[in-house]
Amino acid sequence: MPLPELTQFGELPLGVHQASLHETLERFGVGHPQRIAVGGRLERIHQLAVATGHVVRFVVFGSFVTDQPEPNDVDVLLVLDDSFDGGALQGETALLFDHAAADAHFGASVFWVRRLAAFGGEQAMVEYWQAKRGGGRRGIVEIVEGAR
Repeated sequence: MPLPELTQFGELPLGVHQASLHETLERFGVGHPQRIAVGGRLERIHQLAVATGHVVRFVVFGSFVTDQPEPNDVDVLLVLDDSFDGGALQGETALLFDHAAADAHFGASVFWVRRLAAFGGEQAMVEYWQAKRGGGRRGIVEIVEGAR
């Protein structure tokens, strides 16, 4: 299913919209060089996260999935299976699961939770990230390939 058109405010309509990584990058990782760079970061994050074999859901939210010309970063929520052990990770993958290190290394805000620890349940946890900093809500993207 293709991503919906943006609202008059340059945001996705409220909801969790499923798309492939390719479709997401084709839609939001183009135009301004900053957007292209941030799209490259998202692609690398997706590659590393999926390679762990523990990703259940991969959600992208924030300014990257809007029409903002120059998003500073990409915001990601990873829902992982309950057997995920972040302490067993090494190298660049380990950086992905340390919020401050992910920000410094990838230029991304990466949040993660094991499935059973999702406050209010998995779906409620995902939907929570539709909230905007200044109040209100907007749509987000769930990248569907690579998740289990």
